[in-house]
Amino acid sequence: MEQNKIDELVAKYNEGLTDPSEVQQLERLIEEGMVELTQLRSLDRLEEQLLAVESPATSLAMDDKFYAMLIKEKKKETTSDFFSMPSWSWLAPRLAFSVALIVAGFAGGYFSTANQTSNVEQLTAQVAALKETMMLALLEKESATDRLKAVSLTSGMDQVSQKVTAALFQTLNNDPNVNVRLAALEALTPYSKDGKVRAELVRAIGRQESPFVQVALAELMGMLQEKKSVMEFDKILKDERTPVEVKNKIKESINVMI
Repeated sequence: MEQNKIDELVAKYNEGLTDPSEVQQLERLIEEGMVELTQLRSLDRLEEQLLAVESPATSLAMDDKFYAMLIKEKKKETTSDFFSMPSWSWLAPRLAFSVALIVAGFAGGYFSTANQTSNVEQLTAQVAALKETMMLALLEKESATDRLKAVSLTSGMDQVSQKVTAALFQTLNNDPNVNVRLAALEALTPYSKDGKVRAELVRAIGRQESPFVQVALAELMGMLQEKKSVMEFDKILKDERTPVEVKNKIKESINVMI
């Protein structure tokens, strides 16, 4: 790539205007040594781009036409093959509608029951279960935007199941899109106090080839003072393919830990 094109790409990234394909292109240029990390103002901008992706929202403002549509689709469903799996285009509205029904039902009976605390806990558990179902379904989508939305759903969960953390680690280690992997790492960070999660984060270091993810993991391990990660980072430092700037960032994090 011509130098002026590279400069334009770096400038575009620093202004927060890059799209996912351009971020991947920038990542390749870093790996090839044509762009240094010091040319980028901050990796935080990439996190801001990820956080800007809105989670699917649920609305209670459903009019008569929408109810009529649901009844019509429900009739169609009862006449179809019992074992056929619904497409996501129908599954998502159904899950959203289920959330709406739960909230509406709770609101209607809230003042008519003496055990309000129990109702709140039940509602929270049901909504969390639906969010988990939506997240796992979206992670299977081909679109990186859908997978980003899936990861962002965990930000509203007070607690996550082992199934969710396992899905996040699967995404961190194997997703083809660097933005999605970084989002998965960000989603796992609040749960890094858990010994099992931290151990998996350490194991994930050796599976990363992206400079962005390597640096993000190094910064997280430095913040957590996770000395067990030093050995994994040493392997990256000894790899001749690792860009010099990435090595310097990793060394800074190691110095904080030792």
